[in-house]
Amino acid sequence: MVKPPTARSTIPGVGRLGLVEPSAPAELAALDWVNTDSVELLWSLSRAANADLALRTLVRVKDALGEEGWAELDAALRTDTGLRGRLFGVLGASTALGDHLAADPGRWTRLRGHVQLPTKQQLVDELLASVGAVPDGSASPTNLVYRAAVTGPDAVQALRSTYRNQMMVLAAMDLAAIVENEPVIPYQVVGHQLSDMADAALTAALAVAVATIHPDDPCPSRLAVIAMGKCGARELNYVSDVDVVFVAEPADSSASRLAGEMMRIGTSAFFEVDAALRPEGKRGELVRTLDSHIAYYERWAKTWEFQALLKARPATGDLALGQDYFDALNPKVWTAAEREDFVPEVQAMRRRVEEMVPPELREREIKLGRGSLRDVEFAVQLLQLVHGRADESLRVQSTIDALTALAAGGYVGRDDAANLTASYEFLRLIEHRLQLQKLKRTHTLPPADDEEGLRWLARAAHMRPDGRLDSLGVLNAEVKRNALRIRRLHAKLFYRPLLDSVARLDKEALGLSSDAAIRQLAALGYSAPENALGHLKALTSGASRKGRIQALLLPTLLEWLSDTPDPDAGLLAYRRLSDALMDAEWYLRLLRDEGAVAKRLMTILGSSAYLPDLLIKAPDVLRTFADGPNGPRMLDVDPQDVARGILASSARYDDPTRAVAAARSLRRHELARVASADVLGLLDVPQVCRALSSVWTAVLGAALDAVVRASEAELGDEAPASIAVIGMGRLGGNELGYGSDADVLFVCEPRPGVDETRAVKWANMVADRVRTLLGAPSTDPPLEVDTGLRPEGRNGPVVRTLASYQAYYRQWAQAWEFQALLRAHAVAGDPDLGLRFLTMVDEFRYPEGGVTESVVREIRRIKARVDSERLPRGADPATHTKLGRGGLADIEWTVQLIQLRYAHEVPGLHNSSTLETLDAIGGAELLAETDVELLRESWLTATKARNALVLVRGKPVDQLPGPSRVLSAVAQVAGWPGGDANEFLDNYMRVTRRAKAVVERVFGA
Repeated sequence: MVKPPTARSTIPGVGRLGLVEPSAPAELAALDWVNTDSVELLWSLSRAANADLALRTLVRVKDALGEEGWAELDAALRTDTGLRGRLFGVLGASTALGDHLAADPGRWTRLRGHVQLPTKQQLVDELLASVGAVPDGSASPTNLVYRAAVTGPDAVQALRSTYRNQMMVLAAMDLAAIVENEPVIPYQVVGHQLSDMADAALTAALAVAVATIHPDDPCPSRLAVIAMGKCGARELNYVSDVDVVFVAEPADSSASRLAGEMMRIGTSAFFEVDAALRPEGKRGELVRTLDSHIAYYERWAKTWEFQALLKARPATGDLALGQDYFDALNPKVWTAAEREDFVPEVQAMRRRVEEMVPPELREREIKLGRGSLRDVEFAVQLLQLVHGRADESLRVQSTIDALTALAAGGYVGRDDAANLTASYEFLRLIEHRLQLQKLKRTHTLPPADDEEGLRWLARAAHMRPDGRLDSLGVLNAEVKRNALRIRRLHAKLFYRPLLDSVARLDKEALGLSSDAAIRQLAALGYSAPENALGHLKALTSGASRKGRIQALLLPTLLEWLSDTPDPDAGLLAYRRLSDALMDAEWYLRLLRDEGAVAKRLMTILGSSAYLPDLLIKAPDVLRTFADGPNGPRMLDVDPQDVARGILASSARYDDPTRAVAAARSLRRHELARVASADVLGLLDVPQVCRALSSVWTAVLGAALDAVVRASEAELGDEAPASIAVIGMGRLGGNELGYGSDADVLFVCEPRPGVDETRAVKWANMVADRVRTLLGAPSTDPPLEVDTGLRPEGRNGPVVRTLASYQAYYRQWAQAWEFQALLRAHAVAGDPDLGLRFLTMVDEFRYPEGGVTESVVREIRRIKARVDSERLPRGADPATHTKLGRGGLADIEWTVQLIQLRYAHEVPGLHNSSTLETLDAIGGAELLAETDVELLRESWLTATKARNALVLVRGKPVDQLPGPSRVLSAVAQVAGWPGGDANEFLDNYMRVTRRAKAVVERVFGA
């Protein structure tokens, strides 16, 4: 504490006193505080949070008191340091309480002398006396029902004034240490006192309500008021809603009127009285009997409602009935963690809380942001729910008491509990100071450019310069430090005790029993907690340095895993990956030093069954998870560079098997990179499709080149024919998905002087060898080369000459084969031959004058047949991504029908890509712009969903499942906000339904 100078010969300048307003000298003169006898007063005033505000309010108080009254106050201030601390403290910190004092300045006498916090009974008596309340006919020590003599606006005014007096005394005592060497009131004491004040206020409001509703007769109903939330836990803020629930016997209209009137009076006089936590929320009955409450919680209550009951406490009214309510419902709280939907409901609640805060306020929001009060409260309540059934010592209501009990039971590390308590109390102190300023409900720090507001807050929170930083700098540093500490401890809170129980990092820690560890893992989302515990033991086993690093990493890694759709699979995958990289020193160092890498890895492992094996075989991809100058390094890769690398790498080997193995290795790396970026939401659908098509094309080209080289070496001569591979279907359109096969045609042309039969035989050998090499059994995603679209289908030769293809298409091809050619594109082999093939088929796929109406009718007939016959048995046509309503086939057939009809007139339709052709259709106004957008959105939605299915399931799947954990994972991987499975499915069905209407119009035209 800064002491005033002992010399009385000089008056400090207003700047040194923290007075910056131009009116300060005149205001000091008005108080006659410009003489040397006022030095101590002035130094005390300078320590107020806002000395100018305190001085200005004192002038108003002086004017209201008059000369005689001011002389008394002035004399008291000069001799009573406690009064100085309390008065200057409250006037410098709260404009609202300053206004309250200025309105009736005689209230200052409540702050003089030896001031003590009133007892709860004293608070009740004072409020009841303000409205002349006396015990109702049914009142007793356990039935706090009184009848007021004053009702209406007069009662509200009297209650408001008395309650504000009580708050002024508490705030003055709370703030006195800022100014003078007065005792600091602990945070818990302030919370208890505010809760006692709230109970007293509710008791007085009920007394006025009784007199209003039953002016002549005793209250006919037993009515209990149950405090919930912060009031129930006796940790109330200065300004907060007071949550209540009503129990009545009987719960008739009279009881409902009484409860409603009490809420109205309480809200008008004190604070918002909120009954939204009652059964069925605001739509439910305001008042219920005890039996009705019990029946609701036994049949209908959700997890959050049991969580709310953690803090339930009888507050006023019929306390015996309130205790019956508590005794009946409190045991049900401790079974909530065993409910089937406990984990998803808890995760959904947490997401909803995070989404409530606008992004621009997250760094300033101390209640709901990251590293906030809610993080502490949510974590503590979750641990109470998990372990409270087996350990009754955890059945406490306040956050601080619960943290103490959790530490005592070994469920939370003792140091972690102490640090978390300190950070929680710090943020609650900041919250209290923010609310005191104007007595407004707020939890948001002033913006960074409001230096005056932040400096006031710092001083009100008793923060002084520390030699390096001014008070504002100290505040900013402390807010950041405590938010960061809460974020860090939030993970350790759940997982450090688990790891202590398996790795014994802290030999003095109590650790969790196996049963407690399994309960905790189950509550954190692990459906096989016994297996998860085994994985933790394996990861941290032994005394090796790697085991110790794992134990340090795992609390944070496990928290990130708990936010993924399948933490069980994620933890198993992490163990497998760690085992595979046991000898790679860089691996754990990368996870330890690059937080972004570790978080991205956990997101991927807990979301995708497709990726773990790829990452185990291509671990260097993990290095690309790190951030570079432009974001994650995995985005710095050009797929075309990868394709060139695949061709160059395979070209080093003469043996086709080794060449294909080299190509596979780079493909594996690229698939891991692309799929990882996709799961993380870093690539859009067209980018994914182009990258997958590029790598497929490169591997196909590498295999073809290797086989041709080997054959020429074996023959000792140049190959007897040139050969080209024509991509068809989604490969030809450069729109491959993870589960797509490569549809191709092989075309050859004999070298000059080579017999055609020999050339074709050789080319068939090459094609068979390529398909065999690529289709060889492997744990990698398959490389199936499908030649089913060749002339005569699976009965025709695999390879034909260019002339043979031309003759077939001219004489024998059917309408569907011309349609298939719309997606033909040269992808590998001899580029000149590939180009000549495409030029040759142009006359069939883009015929001069367009296709005939008979061809259009045939296409429509085939489409109808596909719709009725090709959907797999048991598939849901509304959610089959390929063949279902508005799915990929619908969109692609629609685009291709328009190409067949109009490509001869619109050169832009000469395109094998569905999306690019849709652009051309829109540009040529062949469909309305809205129709084009509906088709595009449906194609992108279905492709995204189909890709997400493969990423989640690890194998090609076209059918979206019904609401389930798998669908939630698909929704999350598909980038649906919040990963809400039902909303994702509703959106999918809405988009595809609208697109189907366009499809039906086009095919019905």
